[in-house]
Amino acid sequence: MTELAALARTPGDDDFPAERLTCHPRLSLAAATATGGRTVRVLDCAEGRLRELAALGVEPGPSRWGSATPPAVTWHPEEPLLVMADGNSLLRWTPDTLSESARRPAATAYRALAFSPDGRRLWASPSADGWELSDVVDPETGTTAPARRWDTGVGIHPSGELVATLASDQGATYCLFARPGDPGGDPAMRIQRQALILDVDGYGTPLFSADGRHLAVRGNAYVDSLDVFAFPSLRKVLSTRLAEDSAEEWPRHNLAWDARPGVLWIGTPTGSLLELDVEAQEATEHASPDGVPVAALAVTATGDLLVARADGEFVLLSARPAAPAVEPNDDVAVFLAETEEVPQEDDLEGHLAPTDGTRSWTGADLAAVTGTSPGDPTWLQLQAALNRARGVRAT
Repeated sequence: MTELAALARTPGDDDFPAERLTCHPRLSLAAATATGGRTVRVLDCAEGRLRELAALGVEPGPSRWGSATPPAVTWHPEEPLLVMADGNSLLRWTPDTLSESARRPAATAYRALAFSPDGRRLWASPSADGWELSDVVDPETGTTAPARRWDTGVGIHPSGELVATLASDQGATYCLFARPGDPGGDPAMRIQRQALILDVDGYGTPLFSADGRHLAVRGNAYVDSLDVFAFPSLRKVLSTRLAEDSAEEWPRHNLAWDARPGVLWIGTPTGSLLELDVEAQEATEHASPDGVPVAALAVTATGDLLVARADGEFVLLSARPAAPAVEPNDDVAVFLAETEEVPQEDDLEGHLAPTDGTRSWTGADLAAVTGTSPGDPTWLQLQAALNRARGVRAT
């Protein structure tokens, strides 16, 4: 069993405990945000320490339905630079400075931000031109260009050569895979035909494992579900409900991949951490000494676990033994060889070849389906009902 050792603790805001932790991919820095909170807390996690570097006042943007959401934040992939959505502006923080000169006008109140893997562009959602588009933002000038819709967040494969994001809808959500754009050319995501289709909406940002061989998706709006897919095959290796009782509320941002292949950490409402081997489907529970619920969970660049608790405290944990080095692989090349890019100017959905991890569909399959069973996902039952209404005959 893995030994968890507490390295450091620091207080936070007990009125607005952090509900989302965003760790820098290469530096020992993290940003903590909360729904309804007007503060982004920047934490230094270096050398087993945990201290607050800054508490930044921001204006959280409205959601599509008018309710408050956590401020959108993203780290530059190389530099100690944090960009935050602050009302209709973008605020830049570094360890050396935060001033009005670091504020750039934004086209709209963005709900989600992500740096491209090369750090040259910001991807921002939704677009000032509407919810059906996103923006590509020059982080230096603030100039924008329209791009395809995405929402929630962007997960980056450890190779930096592929990203995963969502196109959510109440009936079904697509997990889209994309090349991150051409250096010096078109900076927009280059969406690929191969996609995952998930029932309903409300999912969290897709998370690639440290070795790139698994993808975890936390959701959804109705069920505390967890789905894990093998990559590049997109085969579903795990599907479970974290809670059977709807009265038990689990934290929404409670997943963190260990540096060890196939090991996923899950924060719980009892304060414990679950250590899950996704292939063996075996879990070990690491109990909390005081039972304070986990509010959010993330892994730092050095592989330590950062826990935000419901009482506002942050805890840095070391997972022992030390993880073995992750071997490089060509999984992205394998994936790209089996798919192709969706033309930028064409309708997205009509080009996708979706799978739910068990079965795959083509556009012709979906256009012809008329019969379903009670256990089929909502989106497939809706598609069949729509086809029947159009007069499609069963084949």
